[in-house]
Parts: sequence; C-alpha cells; structure tokens
Amino acid sequence: MRKLAFGYSTRCNIKCEHCVAVQDIPDTRKMDHTRARKIIVEMAQAGVGGISFSAGEPFLYFNEMVDLVKLCSQMGIYTRIVTNSFWARTPESSDNFILKLKENGLCQLRLSYSRWHQKNVNRNNVLNAARSCRKIGLNYFISFVTDFFMEDDPYEQFLRDNDLIFFPEPVIYSGRAASFKPRNILTDYQANCCEMNPYLTPDLDMYACCDAGSHFSKTSFFYLGNLNNNTMEQLFTKTETDRLYGFIRTMGITNIASFLGMKARRIITHSKCGLCQKLFNSPETLARLRAEVSQLEAWSR
Repeated sequence: MRKLAFGYSTRCNIKCEHCVAVQDIPDTRKMDHTRARKIIVEMAQAGVGGISFSAGEPFLYFNEMVDLVKLCSQMGIYTRIVTNSFWARTPESSDNFILKLKENGLCQLRLSYSRWHQKNVNRNNVLNAARSCRKIGLNYFISFVTDFFMEDDPYEQFLRDNDLIFFPEPVIYSGRAASFKPRNILTDYQANCCEMNPYLTPDLDMYACCDAGSHFSKTSFFYLGNLNNNTMEQLFTKTETDRLYGFIRTMGITNIASFLGMKARRIITHSKCGLCQKLFNSPETLARLRAEVSQLEAWSR
C-alpha cells in the first residue's frame, strides 16, 4: 500500500529544540486548501491508502484538517494526524475535539511527547488527549521522542504510571536537532531497513523519505520532484523504481555501509537515520554507490 506524510503547513505554535521539520529560520508555509483537496483525490487515484498529516502543528487549522480527514475517509484513505496536544487543556475540551475527529473519520492520532515538547505544552494535555481517545474509541499512540539519556526517565515513567500506549522514537539529528551532539548508539549489528514513506511539503515538493530527507543539502538524494511538474503517479513510481531506495528498504543501511568498507565497530555507533545521512549526503559516496549498484545488489550474507 502506498503511504505518504502530508505536510499541510510548516506553522507551529511551539519551537522545540529537537524539531527535525524546520531549520532556525522561521518557516510558516501553508498549502492552499482547495489544492490540498485535489491532491488527495489524485492520491486516491494513484493508490495511496494511508496519509499522515504532519510537518508543523496540523490543528492550528482544525476545521481544514477535519475537512481533509472527511475527504480521505470518503476516498477510502487511512488517516493519522501528528499533534503536540496543545488543544487538550481540559478533559472536556479534549473530549469535544476528539469526538469531532472521530465523527469525520480520523483513524489514528499520534501524540508527540518529549522533554522538549513539554517545555511548551503541559504533559497533562497529552494525558487528556489519550484518555479522550480511549473514551471515544479513537486509536492513538504517543510518540516519545528521546535521545536515551537519563533526563528522559521521569517523562517515560509518567507515561507508564498512567498506563498510556507509547513508543520511543530516537531523535533525528537534522533541522534544529543538527546542533545536538549525537551519542554513540553501540547497539547490535542489525540491518536497519527503512520503510521510507514519501513526504509532501506545503510547496508541493515531494521527498522519498518522510523524516530527514529534505535536509540532504549536499546531494538532494531523496528529492523526487514537484507536483506542479509531475503527477502523483510519476513521483511514486520514481521512489519505487530507484534501486538504491529499494536497497534501503530491503538490504538495510548497515549492509550498504559494510559494502562501502565502513568498519563494523563504527557502524554500530550510528542511529539508522544518522548512518543514512553519512552515506547518502556525501556526493562522493553517492556517486560510488550509483556506479557500483550492481555489485551492491550481490552483497548479501
């Protein structure tokens, strides 16, 4: 099933230090609502079965989001919205908010949570939002963004104490988080395959990676094109037929790094996204991979 991260707007009401979506320069781009509706219809025709509304804070445009979710529901597209929960200040307001989303066909709510988010949004907002989802019957999960330092222990314990559904998500060291000093991961030698769902920006640029692909400034490796010049089908076909993209999904970043000669003891010090950026944001390395793609294909256990 084709899936896509839909960046309706880059506007956000908070400014988290770890945000991967933006650089330090203020960025408040927004997609035209009528165009967004037409794009969703085109997505349905291209076989897109899942859309995640993300980028900035989608619920700064609540009524427009509700309208797009309703259209997706009518087109048979699964929808998720990523939010910082600023709107869930009380249980009552949270219930009303979630009820309207549920009635218009939203499938899942993803609640962003971290020690950086919660400098700006009270953690009880996240609790209110999750409880409303349970009460009204809307699927949810909490994306607990962490760099795995001890400072995050109380934040994780809060989620456990309140029996909330959460999944730890590693910080991606791009955007504002590029200024962070990454810690050595030192995990086991795993393949690090990546599903690589595409990302559509408010300017209608499309990238093959929904996380940090727009930050590959030296190579633009994940850039697919713009919807003003391409159809949705053409851009999806591009991401599905590029051989290196395919190897990221099936072979995994670790094996590609090993093929290039990176020592195993160095590979395990990188996160998946960090290792990906090291390989594919280098013009020299990318040129070698393009030239030796047939040999890479034969690189297997």
